[in-house]
Amino acid sequence: MPSLIEDYALLGDLQTAALLGRDGSIDWLCLPRFDSPACFAALLDSERAGMWRIAPASGGAATRRRYRDETLIVESEWDTPDGTVRVVDFMPPRGEAADVVRIVEGLSGRVPMRMLLRLRFDYGHVRPWTRLHDTSLAAIAGPDAVWLHGAVRLTDGDTAAVTDFSVSSGDRLAFVLTHTPSHLPQPAPADADQALADTEAFWSNWIGRCEYRGPWDTAVRRALITLKALTYAPTGGIVAAATTSLPEQLGGPRNWDYRFCWLRDATFTLQALLGTGFVEEARAWREWLVRAVAGDPAKLQIMYGLDGTRRLPEQTLDWLSGYENSRPVRIGNAAADQLQLDVWGEVLDGLHLAREAGLPAQDVAWDLQRALLDFLEGNWDEPDNSLWEVRGPRRHFVHSKVMAWAGVDRAIDTVHRHGLPGPVDRWRWLRDHIHREVCAKGYDPDRNTFTQFYGSQGLDAALLLLPRVGFLPWSDSRVRGTVDAVSRELCGDGFVLRYRTDHDGGVDGLPGTEGAFLACSFWLVDALSGTGRPEEARALFEKLLGLRNDVGLLSEEYDPATGRQIGNTPQAFSMVGLINSARQLSGSRTTTSASRDQQDLDRGRGQIRTALFRGS
Repeated sequence: MPSLIEDYALLGDLQTAALLGRDGSIDWLCLPRFDSPACFAALLDSERAGMWRIAPASGGAATRRRYRDETLIVESEWDTPDGTVRVVDFMPPRGEAADVVRIVEGLSGRVPMRMLLRLRFDYGHVRPWTRLHDTSLAAIAGPDAVWLHGAVRLTDGDTAAVTDFSVSSGDRLAFVLTHTPSHLPQPAPADADQALADTEAFWSNWIGRCEYRGPWDTAVRRALITLKALTYAPTGGIVAAATTSLPEQLGGPRNWDYRFCWLRDATFTLQALLGTGFVEEARAWREWLVRAVAGDPAKLQIMYGLDGTRRLPEQTLDWLSGYENSRPVRIGNAAADQLQLDVWGEVLDGLHLAREAGLPAQDVAWDLQRALLDFLEGNWDEPDNSLWEVRGPRRHFVHSKVMAWAGVDRAIDTVHRHGLPGPVDRWRWLRDHIHREVCAKGYDPDRNTFTQFYGSQGLDAALLLLPRVGFLPWSDSRVRGTVDAVSRELCGDGFVLRYRTDHDGGVDGLPGTEGAFLACSFWLVDALSGTGRPEEARALFEKLLGLRNDVGLLSEEYDPATGRQIGNTPQAFSMVGLINSARQLSGSRTTTSASRDQQDLDRGRGQIRTALFRGS
């Protein structure tokens, strides 16, 4: 069986990522990209689906492990009856080819070790043709070729390459695994020591640009390193997570592929990057966004591939048993074809934030925004699938309507601030009309809360975002009532569900349940802070920090009943939530040429608007 989800550390080279367990096994690696087929897929089945373990022959989890300072280099140490050994694991930033480097260091005594390499291309489906030659291995199948260069002689273990060796105090042995397309010549293997020095320098220099200063400095900086590791450097796109099909319910069917870029995350990610000083990364993300959504605004998708690819067909891999028998294992994502009206607002909000933060505007950016607004103007009142990608009937989801309002609001603000052309009077009427309708149809006065959709008895954690986008101020009684209702009806031990899957006849059309959504729990931190409850906000934030694993990572969800992380990991949305909540609680402000915090701008506009529509 694979390790617990929270037992995995992340390795990465800014084009793909690997998951390393406490037992010294790399159980997940897709090559050459995040969304490529995995050559190690034990995470979703067993060792037969591919893995690479280097650990003491006696087995067991590492006695301790850590990231080396502020890098993506993992150091795992085992104390054994025979002595102590360390394994240093990392992926150098991508050069000629993708490399995984593993260095075994003897610290004391003489420790028997075992290396087991089982390569299985295409998610465990294809066993490659392999050749062993002394200390090296070549494996080829279809489009993939992998070479292993080691420091000890390899033997053929029938279904895997195996080697048993021992390390004494002061010994240092390196293993380098390299991938290239099979039609290309074999690349020169990376020099392990030079690669280690280069990797350490890269990450140390990168995080040295961080401008966040506050009581949660260590947690924020680790979250930023993780967010950077989930960035596909060639395009600037940021994947939602490094994995596919880690379940939202252990043994259940809610298993999705998150190795794509979601528009939903745009504004939150820009806030996190700009607010901590990473302007270049924010610019790259903004430029990816503009390229991805270019074209017919009616065909805007909720997610795209790393390079802006639109077609992400979903299929199941029935030969894999799934993480802890959570079936099916899916690749691709059919939700890409859903109608989620909030994404038009998310894109408009994100582009507005980038402009206000001083990022140089592209010539086509305003034309794109105008085209998106034209579509929104004619379609905002349609039912949709919501930001949660429900697979049940389309509804008039409140959050979707509010984000349509936000998109129009940002356009009006851009015309006023920057003198760009646009039918501002018509937009102003539309913005006010949407506001009146949401307040009339999406608010339950008897319960003093906004609802998940018009006429719903259920709630939605996304309602916590209404004041954050400026729809109403934090001081409004309806906002306070909604925060209280979400805390009361969607929380378990302080952790927030996205919604109750059994309310309104099963709104998402799927069987089973799910855990607490960690990004939503960070939204509650922000909501408690915004409504004047800073001590409660701080206490919940500290509680959420306590859910991180030993190397500071968070997955998508948390199951309070079992005390386990669940869902795809590490999750960019969770790490972004951590960064933004820390900034809010610390009173941090974005250090950009505009030097304004988007949340404060929206709050001020919301206060003015509430005075106009308080009777709605």
